[in-house]
Amino acid sequence: MTATSVLTARALLLDMDGTLVNSDASVERVWRRWAGRHGLDGDEVMKVVHGRQGYASMALLLPDRPMEQNHADNARLLAEETADTEGVVAIPGAPEFLASLRGLPHALVTSADVALSTARMAAAGLDLPDVRITAESVGASKPDPEGFLKGAAELGVDPADCIAFEDSGAGITAARAAGMRVVGIGPRAGAHQPDVLVPDLTRLRVEAGPDGTILLHVRTD
Repeated sequence: MTATSVLTARALLLDMDGTLVNSDASVERVWRRWAGRHGLDGDEVMKVVHGRQGYASMALLLPDRPMEQNHADNARLLAEETADTEGVVAIPGAPEFLASLRGLPHALVTSADVALSTARMAAAGLDLPDVRITAESVGASKPDPEGFLKGAAELGVDPADCIAFEDSGAGITAARAAGMRVVGIGPRAGAHQPDVLVPDLTRLRVEAGPDGTILLHVRTD
């Protein structure tokens, strides 16, 4: 038996990695190499890096290292990630979901920079939303809410009227701190109690509601 719930919003804010794009293979390769260079356990590193900008992950993993070194190291890692798109694919349902949002208020809110987000979305065969909040747009990484708040402001929508789509603990924390409801995508999200949890985007359907609202239909079977 299929059960469907409906959420109402005025804008949708979409994370990229793990939400629209499966980039886990690339992330694993780049960050495990980084872990090896610094004598860190790769499994422990992978528990930290999802959802955050690289420099913020490094600050947690190497707390005694000066932040300027983290920023310089992060620039090198971003270049590695941008060049490594092998195995980067769309999350199931992402092409159709993005197509259904045309003409509706939505934005990308990602910890990736412009180059990386452009490369990964292209590798996955996905169109970039017109409104994009990237690493260059903010002064603080998720779990800080700045990116989501900027996305809502760009769209001219109150954060409380937005729904965020996220896969990581850092991202869910950021969206909650911005005052938004959260749809969790995939298994990583399940550990962080999003308002709604789905395995992928095939469970979601969007339609334009009355008075400029967006109706998000969530299949929860």
